[in-house]
Amino acid sequence: MNLLKEGLEQHVVERTTMTRKLTVDGLTKAYPVYKIRLDWLFYNDQNDRIATWISQYKAQHGGQAPDISQREEYNNIIEQFIVESNPDAIRKTQSNIEMVDQREAGVVLADGRIIDGNRRFTCLRRLSAKNPRFNYFEAVILDRNIENSAKQIKLLELSIQHGEESKVDYNPIDRLVGIYTDIVETHLLTPTEYAASTNESETDVNRRVEIAKLMVEFLEFINAPKQFYIARDLQIYYPLEELLKLTKKCRTDNEVEDLKVSVFNNILMQTAGDMTRFIRNIKSIVGTDYQDEFLEEQKEMAANVLDHLPAVGHVNTQVIREEVRADEENREALERSMEKTLTKVKKTETRNRPIQLAEKATTFLESIDTNILLKMNDSELRRLTRQLDRLEQVIADLRENL
Repeated sequence: MNLLKEGLEQHVVERTTMTRKLTVDGLTKAYPVYKIRLDWLFYNDQNDRIATWISQYKAQHGGQAPDISQREEYNNIIEQFIVESNPDAIRKTQSNIEMVDQREAGVVLADGRIIDGNRRFTCLRRLSAKNPRFNYFEAVILDRNIENSAKQIKLLELSIQHGEESKVDYNPIDRLVGIYTDIVETHLLTPTEYAASTNESETDVNRRVEIAKLMVEFLEFINAPKQFYIARDLQIYYPLEELLKLTKKCRTDNEVEDLKVSVFNNILMQTAGDMTRFIRNIKSIVGTDYQDEFLEEQKEMAANVLDHLPAVGHVNTQVIREEVRADEENREALERSMEKTLTKVKKTETRNRPIQLAEKATTFLESIDTNILLKMNDSELRRLTRQLDRLEQVIADLRENL
C-alpha cells in the first residue's frame, strides 16, 4: 500500500496547497503537504520517545513487542504510550488542534509510517473519535524505498526531528535507550553517523553512550536487565550523568567498580531526596584518605541489600518503591555511612585549610615578575614595601603559634 498511489486513487490522500521545508540527506527544499486519512497511518516503532514503554510492554507480555501487522490494535497500544509519556503536552496540543486545527505538518513515509508528528497524530486520533472533521493528518509524504531498512528509517527520523530549531522533548532515559539500542546493542548506527544526523558532536554522543552503558549496568545490578522503564520511573539520568564524571577521578578499574556499586545501591534505596546532590557529595570523598574505607563499607551494605532483592523477572517499579525502599534499616545505615565519612572529610579539610592558604600565597608571590619592579615609581615601591612588611609580620605571628 502506497499513499502516493493507492492512497490518491482511493481518495484517502489529498494534496494541499501547503508545503513544509525539510532538510533530507543534506538538501533543504519545500515538500508538498497532503491530507491523509488517519486509518492509513501507523506509529513508528523505532521512535525513541516510546523506547522505555516498549520495554515495559515486553516485560508484561513475555518479551513480545506490539504486533505492527495488527494495525489498529498496534496503533491503540502505541497511542497509550504516547499519552502516558507526557499527558500535559498531549492535553495542550489536543486543545490547540481542537481550537485552530493542525498548524504544523508532520512527515510520513509512503507506506504510512509516521516519522515526525506522533503527538499530533495521537491528538487527531483522540479528537476524531468525537468529530469526523479531525479524520485527516496533514503531512509531507516522503516517497523513499526504505520501508525495510531500519537504519535508513532511523537516520531519517533523527535528521528530521533533531534538525528542527526546537529541542526534541524526549525523556532523557528514552533518548539513552535509543542510543544504547542503535549504537551498542544492534550496531545499527555508529557514533559518527548518529552525531551527523542529530547535529551533535561525536564527543557528546560518545558521552551519552557511556551513560547509557551505566544505565544498563544499573538495571543488571538490581536484577532487572533491560527493563528500561524502571530507569525512566526512577528518574536516574542525572545521577548517572554525575556518576560518569566521578568515574573519571578514580585511579583504578577496581575503584570504578566499587564506586558504581555504592552509587547504584544508593539510587536503588533512594537514600536522599536529590540523588544528584548525593552523588556530588561523594566527590568530596573520592581521592581522600577515607575513600577506600567508605567504599568498602558501602560494598558490604550493598551485598546485604542485594541478598534481599527479588530474582530476575520479579523486579519492577512497584516492588522497588513498596518493598525494597521500605527497608528503613538499610537506608538509614547507608545515610549514616555517608554522613560519618563527610564529617571526617570536612574536619580534615578544616585542618588543612592553613596549609592550603599558605601554599596559595606562596604560589602568588612566586609568580611576581621581578623585572616589573624596575618599572615601578617611588610611590608604588613604597606601597609594595608596606605590603611586604605586613606579610613578614603575619608570618612571624603564625610562627609563634606553631
